Amino acid sequence: QVQLVESGGGLVQPGGSLRLSCAASGFTFSVFVMNWYRQAPGKERELVASITSAGGSTSYADSVKGRFTISRDNTKNTLYLQMNSLKPEDTAVYYCKASGYRNNYWGQGTQVTVSS
Repeated sequence: QVQLVESGGGLVQPGGSLRLSCAASGFTFSVFVMNWYRQAPGKERELVASITSAGGSTSYADSVKGRFTISRDNTKNTLYLQMNSLKPEDTAVYYCKASGYRNNYWGQGTQVTVSS
């Protein structure tokens, strides 16, 4: 069974940091492009960051460039999102997504709340 399980969310003050993880199983993780999306209440889900299958190329939404870093460890079938200098507008449910040629898979999401 395909599973993507996010963890690492929580409550953090503005300017703080969090590291999200996404543990993958049930498919060949190392050949999939991986992505982080987020969705705030009342807003559309938006793409935050992407990373190629071997980790050689990354891309970011303008709103998080310079603050967030996406990475992956293919030996552990795990995707990461390091979030620094967090802002209240980063508050959202964060989802990982695996993108393949034929299939896309989504995790259940983890809540990130940035508040003072």
